[in-house]
Amino acid sequence: MSVLVNVIVMLGMLVVVPAGLRLMDAAELASIRRIWPVFAVPGAVALWLPRSTTAAVLAGLYALGTLALAVQAPARTRSLAPAEVAQLTALVTPSVAALALVAERAGYELFGFGLTVLALTVPHFHFAGFTAALVAGLVCRTTPGAAGRFAALSVPLGTLLVLAGYFLDDWAELLGALVLTAGMWTVALLTWRDVRAGGRDGVTRTLLAVSAAVLVATMLLALSWALGEATGLPHPNLTWMAATHGLGNALGFALCSVLAWRRLKETTV
Repeated sequence: MSVLVNVIVMLGMLVVVPAGLRLMDAAELASIRRIWPVFAVPGAVALWLPRSTTAAVLAGLYALGTLALAVQAPARTRSLAPAEVAQLTALVTPSVAALALVAERAGYELFGFGLTVLALTVPHFHFAGFTAALVAGLVCRTTPGAAGRFAALSVPLGTLLVLAGYFLDDWAELLGALVLTAGMWTVALLTWRDVRAGGRDGVTRTLLAVSAAVLVATMLLALSWALGEATGLPHPNLTWMAATHGLGNALGFALCSVLAWRRLKETTV
């Protein structure tokens, strides 16, 4: 499982996050985008080293990059419109992933969480955190209405509740999964019904269609896992979740989404 999780995290660090930052119309992010590899490459290298001080230091360099993103978030609080709340969340969540990465690479059970939980927190807050919130904000801006606002607010709220569930119990995490799933399925619906129709070429429309369809399946898996953890009912194990939910979200949702939205942005410039 660790090899697959590392590949998924590398995709987030080196491709999805920098591509997503280019979709944010914020001049203050330009300098961070230009130097992002300075932070992301050491973080990616840290994934493949044995747990050690060296690995933790390299992960710490990545954490500095995510902190540079997080300190830009207060600028988004001038307007707490739903789309801005979503993009504020996207700026903050990579730092949660980076904190977990530093602790896991150092072999330190941060807040009492096991190293496996910390390792899985890293991809979760790159994709269910950064990418999900970013795309929800973009969908909200593109499709005005109650559904878009619901998506832009429920995705950050669901992410926050899932994080709170780590510290509380499995039932709180299940609540977070329900809210996050509702938000992501709304994103999928609006992407399929409205955003896809605005694609000017077949490649863009296909990327949007894949991202929407994958979300339906991957979030159903997330619900089944959270429900099983809370109730004791049979549910997929972590290895199976990484190979299905994790890989599907990374490739089918996140990568396809940022590529599609980049193409949409280029056609409107």
